[in-house]
Amino acid sequence: MARDRLNFASLGGHKRPRTFDQGCFLLASFPAKDRIVISHFQIERPKMNTLATPDRPAPQPSEACRTDALDTLANAWRARSTGGLSPAAGMLAWYDWALHLSLSPGKRRSLIEKGLQKQQRLAHYAMQAASAHSCPTCIEPLEQDRRFAAPAWQRWPFNVIHQAFLLQQQWWHNATTDVRGVSRHHEKMVTFAGRQWLDMWSPSNFIWTNPEVLDAIRASGGANLWHGAMNFLDDARRLALDEAPAGVEGFEVGKDVAVTPGKVVLRNHLIELIQYTPTTPDVHAEPVLIVPSWIMKYYILDLSPQNSMVKYLVEQGHTVFIISWKNPTAADRDLGLEDYRRLGVMDALDTVTAIVPERKVQAVGYCLGGTLLTIAAAAMARDGDARLQSLTLLASETDFHESGEIALFIDESQLAWLEAGMWDKGYLDGKQMAGAFQMLNSRDLIWSRRVREYLLGERQAFNDLMAWNADVTRMPYRMHSEYLRRLYLDNDLAEGRYRVGGKPVAIADIEVPMFIIGTVRDHVAPWPSVYKMHLLSDAELTFVLTSGGHNAGVVSEPGHPRRSFQIATRAPGDRYVDPQQWRAETPLKEGSWWPAWQQWLAQRSAGRVAPPAMGLRGAHAPLGDAPGTYVRMR
Repeated sequence: MARDRLNFASLGGHKRPRTFDQGCFLLASFPAKDRIVISHFQIERPKMNTLATPDRPAPQPSEACRTDALDTLANAWRARSTGGLSPAAGMLAWYDWALHLSLSPGKRRSLIEKGLQKQQRLAHYAMQAASAHSCPTCIEPLEQDRRFAAPAWQRWPFNVIHQAFLLQQQWWHNATTDVRGVSRHHEKMVTFAGRQWLDMWSPSNFIWTNPEVLDAIRASGGANLWHGAMNFLDDARRLALDEAPAGVEGFEVGKDVAVTPGKVVLRNHLIELIQYTPTTPDVHAEPVLIVPSWIMKYYILDLSPQNSMVKYLVEQGHTVFIISWKNPTAADRDLGLEDYRRLGVMDALDTVTAIVPERKVQAVGYCLGGTLLTIAAAAMARDGDARLQSLTLLASETDFHESGEIALFIDESQLAWLEAGMWDKGYLDGKQMAGAFQMLNSRDLIWSRRVREYLLGERQAFNDLMAWNADVTRMPYRMHSEYLRRLYLDNDLAEGRYRVGGKPVAIADIEVPMFIIGTVRDHVAPWPSVYKMHLLSDAELTFVLTSGGHNAGVVSEPGHPRRSFQIATRAPGDRYVDPQQWRAETPLKEGSWWPAWQQWLAQRSAGRVAPPAMGLRGAHAPLGDAPGTYVRMR
């Protein structure tokens, strides 16, 4: 192999190696022989290279470049064994907490006192519970903790067992919080890790300390454990063979889910744009363009016919377009946020305005798609592009300063490992992202599920939302790195440093009316963080806080039981109200928020008109039926 270039003929028939471009070297890894070659070369990508000329020779590799390459390779190999989590980040957090706790005698004394008090309370409760059928408990579980809700947990000794666990959980929360000197980020990491550890050892997770499991064994003669073992073996087999979870086969895309009729009217390297077939004789004049997140497939908004947001809007007389994102591969590793804005939002908007000319667009963004849509809307406002009629953001963050527990996985140490792991593949694996989201609510999504399926032997009925959740996607290396660094870590968008076309954009420039959705139990985009749009924009803003979580709170169709929401509008010039005061003062309404939103969209329409054509001749002629081809990519 020549020193100044890779000689692929000398690779003995190997496929092209994975490469990592650092601007002055090529690092190539050959898995077949576990060989590593660092070869000096002149970069071939014009956009990233200062081209060599007789007056300006190609730059020579620096020691820093070589060091960074070796570090990246080493971290990539280590990241494989840690699931992309940085052990350094965890060690620093625990060291920060332990060191400051050791230097805080007052805090340690307080913890000893609290521990003794809890032991006394538990002993008193145990004596009362042994002699009385019912007595006041020592401690109540948190509102969202349903592990000990069954009546069986009130029998002795299980009542004492679960009370002891809850007291211990409370004590560890006290131990990991309010330690003077510990950084806020490290405190949250230690608290989160402590909760994860305790959740793993919950008495509900073990046969002999779970009265529900023991009752099931007595009632079935142990058949529940046999069924649970079969469930475990089936899950293990599917995991080993990289198969979908049991039950997902009953929800085929285009047959059982994503079945609203429509046509693909645009396809580029990154998206397919679907236009849905109208079902009413006339439609609202302004079309609706939906920008979903590319973390998962778009059909979260077009699930089964009874809970499809797309179908609901079409039936209410709206012309609906939606973006279906391509599932990227290693070849798409260099796609960045700007590519997603340009090939995604802007290409889709150009197509919509071509099919429905002389009409503004009611734009809707969900989760990360809403963040990208906000960036695009701010750039449009800056540049005088007035094609938007309104902006709806569904559980979308624009200020990431308080982004919830997902931020625990985002710091410089963690990103170094995550980027190294993505560099190795060229993308973030969808299963890794799904695993991170499961950890945010491990009590319900991991441990309670395993108790139900492996100890009680009960398979949860599979539904369309679960099938969608199992249909994971990947994210390109460059885009995900930019997203985490520029938005989560640096908060560039909210603080006016995010650049589009070389110039910064500001959310304050957006003047169209906004409809913002937050969900009460959102682990991904906590509603107080979503509420911060009140501080970033002076436009008319209608905020809705709905029951449910990040997905179920959005997929909240009319007729769904036990749904409620709060809604209030802030006019331009109104004084700021903080989120907790807003929640306390805003009336609670029963039912789905969809009709209120649909009415809001209709009020911002210029009236009813004849439905537009399905696509146009030429560039926007229909390319096939919905749901298209990109949504089926694995």
